[in-house]
Amino acid sequence: MLTRKHSIEGKDTFGKAAELFNSLDADAAMKLAMVAGDITLVLDDSGTILDTAFDPKEFPGFEGWEGSNWIDTVTVESRPKVMEMLAAARRGEVQHWRQVNHASRDGDVPIRYAVLSVNGGEHRIAFGRDLREAGRMQQRLLQVQQSLERDYLRMRQLESRYRLLFDETGEAIVILEANTLRIREANPAAHNLLGARADSLPGKKMPTLVDKASRDALQGLVAAALASSTASPATLTLARGAREVEASAVGFAQDRGKFVLLRLPVRASGEDEEESPVLDLIDNMPDAFVVADGSMELVCANAAFIELVGAPGQDPLVGRNLSTWIGRPGIDLELIEGQIDQHGVARNISTVLRSGDELEGEQVELSAVRSAGDAPLYAFVIRPTARRLRDLPPGSQDLPRSVEQLTDLVGRMSLKDIVRESTDLIERLCIEAALQYTSDNRASAAEILGLSRQSLYSKLHRHGLGNLGSDGD
Repeated sequence: MLTRKHSIEGKDTFGKAAELFNSLDADAAMKLAMVAGDITLVLDDSGTILDTAFDPKEFPGFEGWEGSNWIDTVTVESRPKVMEMLAAARRGEVQHWRQVNHASRDGDVPIRYAVLSVNGGEHRIAFGRDLREAGRMQQRLLQVQQSLERDYLRMRQLESRYRLLFDETGEAIVILEANTLRIREANPAAHNLLGARADSLPGKKMPTLVDKASRDALQGLVAAALASSTASPATLTLARGAREVEASAVGFAQDRGKFVLLRLPVRASGEDEEESPVLDLIDNMPDAFVVADGSMELVCANAAFIELVGAPGQDPLVGRNLSTWIGRPGIDLELIEGQIDQHGVARNISTVLRSGDELEGEQVELSAVRSAGDAPLYAFVIRPTARRLRDLPPGSQDLPRSVEQLTDLVGRMSLKDIVRESTDLIERLCIEAALQYTSDNRASAAEILGLSRQSLYSKLHRHGLGNLGSDGD
């Protein structure tokens, strides 16, 4: 690769040229000309090529130039340069390297030439040096430069995004030099927290901004952050306002230095931690209260529910499906979800609540509602009803009396009529049981019986059951 103009102008001449070159024979002169250029052309005064010297492997298609004019072997835009070099050689002027392009089947071949007159100006020798490798290197250099510029642009964009995040976050963040604990950067939230003017924290030492009693804790936190990526947070008291922060730190290396990113979230005071009175009332209400997620897995429960299922506390219950305790698996909860989808709420559903390994469980009454949003929650109020049902008087239409009345028909009616009466009796008893199970909710009763609501109303009218003047849903 040529790094400067190759000419004889300005160079010191050989001091013993006559002694060294006077005896130069033709073979030595030929070798000198071949070494001086990758391709060497011998020209006459008009520019006709008399002879050539080059490597055919490096310059395929250059054969047979002898007898052609040099100007006919170059591209159109290179012909003025050839004419200028030949004219300068005739005038005996010092030659500088000029680039010309030769057309070939593989594309243009760039050659840098210098022309020298010999034999008293009778002949010209054009020394050419191949520029293809230099061109390839320049192309690679250009590609590398463009790649670096793209990477630099991406880094600038990435830095802008992180700078925006760093400045706009509401949490106080400080970057410290690990060895001196001097602040390198701090966001606006950190300036507000530490009571400093804008852009005044960089350069200050972090220990001067915390209470003296917290400086050892700060040192320990920084040391732990440099030693491990899981350093435990430390409680620090700020020098200004005596506010407490739950500081956490992460160590990192940059520019052969160690730094620590320090987060300073303000620790909530006792007044801020005061629980809502509504939550306190729910936890102490006599009826069981449960919150579940969309998969019916328990999120939280009050003390009454924990007592009903006989659990030692809330933690063992969280994450378990409500079907573990409530109703018949795959039936009651699906019924409740169906009512909520249809009516927005489920009211007074009779079911059972199991605890431990119980199979039958305790009779309960359940109401439920669902929150809105993409991740809805279900809230259940559960009230035991077993004692209340035991205190109710027996129904006027219980099964033993109905069966006794049915068997009394033998001998007075045909078997066909008795079977028809039996079918009506079973249908009425099943409808009554479904209405009792759903607390007289006819839509839910129809769903349990596998009937349409209109079909259930027709059967209620036929058996004289329920108050047909109200919907009962």
